[in-house]
Amino acid sequence: MADFLSESQQLWLDTVNRFMDHEITVEYVRRCDTNRDYPYEAYEKIANQGWLGLLFKEEDGGAGGDIFDYTLMAEALGKFGFDFAAAVLVPTFTAMNISKYGSAAQKKKYIQPFIEGKIRFSVSISEPDAGSDASNTKTRARRDASGDWIVSGQKLWCSGAAARDTVIAMLVRTDPDNKHGGLSILLIPNDTPGLVINKLPTLSRHATGTTEIFLDNVRVPGDAILGEEGQGWKIITEHLELERCSVAGGYVGNAQTAVSTAVRYAHERIQFGKPLWDFQVLKHMLADCQTQVDAARLLVYRAAQMASQGLPCSREVSMAKLYGSETLKQCALTGMQVLGGYANLPEADMERYLRESIQSTIGGGTSQIQKTIIAKSMRLG
Repeated sequence: MADFLSESQQLWLDTVNRFMDHEITVEYVRRCDTNRDYPYEAYEKIANQGWLGLLFKEEDGGAGGDIFDYTLMAEALGKFGFDFAAAVLVPTFTAMNISKYGSAAQKKKYIQPFIEGKIRFSVSISEPDAGSDASNTKTRARRDASGDWIVSGQKLWCSGAAARDTVIAMLVRTDPDNKHGGLSILLIPNDTPGLVINKLPTLSRHATGTTEIFLDNVRVPGDAILGEEGQGWKIITEHLELERCSVAGGYVGNAQTAVSTAVRYAHERIQFGKPLWDFQVLKHMLADCQTQVDAARLLVYRAAQMASQGLPCSREVSMAKLYGSETLKQCALTGMQVLGGYANLPEADMERYLRESIQSTIGGGTSQIQKTIIAKSMRLG
């Protein structure tokens, strides 16, 4: 894909790939998954590189990069499993919301500490009755006489919310009579009194962690609202577009590793007196996978390029997210077949890629939601 990137873009992608190979390593990512440990050490290394500030303006202490730069980083960060990439990507999405919608005081309080790796962010959208239908949010936030927010309800599937020093951007209902216009975002530190966070034993996201959150009259300062009251739906919609473009890059990075791992194994494994690679059926399976990965990568790059130019691209972003996630799932399944029984062992990594691929078609908007968005753009007239 070098022909599709500028020299500086290819250099950037190569830099992050080498960093993953030598500074993070697949063994570290595997260990975090096995032990369900948040990758604090690796997160600190990435912060020390200054990469958490990639999307921020230089005057805010950032690197002044664009969404294409960030998507290339996501591709490399996801090479050993998307769960690891999520530990970096999820906090950045919310940090960028603060950069765009935050008050001067919020920017001063949060942006530089985030860039330095001192704090993290998580986003909390879903609830037991509000998944794909996020506008059905029921968690209630009301102001009391002091001006503070009193929040009650339950949130679900909140990635990274249990990690230390994390601030949760929570979608809450501030007006019960307005479905979309009655939603707001509150910035709630995860050590706020009365906030109960449970890490769930999910199939994927072992390291970053997926949580459920309970709130029973939790008091949050009045100035914790992000943007204006009733602006939550707009913020979350824009958040998801940035998220889907970046995560699609991470899916492609992991899918490429799944294919490359299977190809290497097929060359090394001898059966019936010859390498598996010599069996045409396997070569064709892997050729299909590589073709799908290349196609997914091109869709991601197109979406990222349009987003970096400020062009409307909800259709293209959804295509990249849809095809990237489904490609990762297919490549991981094929990798399991090629590696055979060995694929079931953690040290082969393929079973982890498969587990995370299942989540990739659900989190951040299911494949069916992406198809609905794409179909809306296809209406005649």
